[in-house]
Amino acid sequence: MPPIRAIVVDDEPLARERLRHWLSREPNIVLVGECSQGNEAVEVLRRERPDLVFLDVQMPGLTGVQVLEALGDSAPPAVVFVTAHEQFAVEAFEVQAVDYLLKPVSRERFKTALDRVSKRLALSRSEASPPAVKLPDRLPVKHNGRIVFVPLADIDWIGSADNYVELHVGSQTFLMRETMNAISQRLPSERFVRVSRTAIVQVARVRQLEPLFHGEYCIELQSGAKVTLSRSHRDQLPRLGLQG
Repeated sequence: MPPIRAIVVDDEPLARERLRHWLSREPNIVLVGECSQGNEAVEVLRRERPDLVFLDVQMPGLTGVQVLEALGDSAPPAVVFVTAHEQFAVEAFEVQAVDYLLKPVSRERFKTALDRVSKRLALSRSEASPPAVKLPDRLPVKHNGRIVFVPLADIDWIGSADNYVELHVGSQTFLMRETMNAISQRLPSERFVRVSRTAIVQVARVRQLEPLFHGEYCIELQSGAKVTLSRSHRDQLPRLGLQG
């Protein structure tokens, strides 16, 4: 596997020094930068586009989570949170971080995180053969202070909500910190179809299609919900069972 390009973001000099030292001993990792503030981190991460970032949760300016929100789809494929507070593990789950490390970080725990990073990057780099990539059959979502695992099979449709997406599951709605582009890449393409800039539907949950004006369609789901297929996504009609 090609060398992993990494960046360390932490406002504590000693924490940066420790990670820098450990990373220097890893033959397959190249440290391409380090930052001490969130705003600076956004600029450096956009410029360097690393494979991996060790990201402090609490920093001056932007928090670690806000840094990822600012980056959007250009966030590194592997994120490891570094924090002194265990409760931020929930936020790590929300943004699909590979791992989170509690300060003071031990060498053993650091190595465990690197093993997980290597596996995540190996999967992302093998996307040239999508059928070989094992996609999750459920999504972790923060709900009422807990992490709820929502089975993909139960999702009717997914809608955009600013920096979140809404998972519509029957009469329930779950908010998930994710972009539409990112969530669409984590869903099996044979089961889920993006029908507009702001909506994804599960094919098996579609009850009927009703033609509208200007090439759009109203999609009625088995739950009774209605979603619009936009004109710009007419090429997805065959995947819903309709030619044209």
